[in-house]
Amino acid sequence: MGLFALAAWFWLLGFRPLNPFSRKRPVTLSRLSNIPPIVLWAWEQPEDLQFLDPARFGVAYLAKTCSLDSDDVAVRPRLQPLRVADGTVVIAVVRIETKPSEKPAYSDVQAEKLVSVITDAARGRGISAVQVDYDATSSERAFYRHLLVRLRAALPPREPLSITALASWCYSDDWITGLSIDEAIPMLFRMGVDTANVRRLLESHTYSQAAPARNSVGISTDEPLPWIPPGGRVYIFSPKPWTPESVQKAVNDIGRQ
Repeated sequence: MGLFALAAWFWLLGFRPLNPFSRKRPVTLSRLSNIPPIVLWAWEQPEDLQFLDPARFGVAYLAKTCSLDSDDVAVRPRLQPLRVADGTVVIAVVRIETKPSEKPAYSDVQAEKLVSVITDAARGRGISAVQVDYDATSSERAFYRHLLVRLRAALPPREPLSITALASWCYSDDWITGLSIDEAIPMLFRMGVDTANVRRLLESHTYSQAAPARNSVGISTDEPLPWIPPGGRVYIFSPKPWTPESVQKAVNDIGRQ
């Protein structure tokens, strides 16, 4: 592949700026470069995605759900079947939940158990990357930051690590810059109190993202947006099981042919 074509491919995936003459490429770039420009989330429902073209689509599936309970972690595995075509890039997603009534300790014991659960998911057959889904409150950020440092150290050096990110973390309350991650995915759906503000920014094409979130975006098929920041990787959620028709519609809606 020629230098111009290679640079164009990286631009399509949203990685910029990139100096093609640099002798040492950023580690983040090399970790994420195998993930396709469109990734479908497969949540807790039966999914048969064998019809997807592995060259165009990746799949990020809910592998496990962890609930912080006092000084322990309750782990719930995926209970629904998932089928993908050979060669599909598959990302294991681990959801972390907390309940104020349980008063989590946010201890080293819990962090170590979470690291063990997440690295175990990353070692699953055919897994190419791992993603953490944790809507950390302000009081939980120190624990989350500490967890990600330990997780990055426990994963293989070239294993991609991404997180989902509340929309506010990416435009008005940036605390994620500098985290031990390769990618943060702004969740531009189910935004709650941030919905009106974010939609106004999108309507004016002025949505500004924190550094880790500039090359990706997360959307949902049931919440159309006035504008989607171009040029990056798009993660798409569907509240219903995916079908060839719903995938094609989602691709058309985001203008990716």
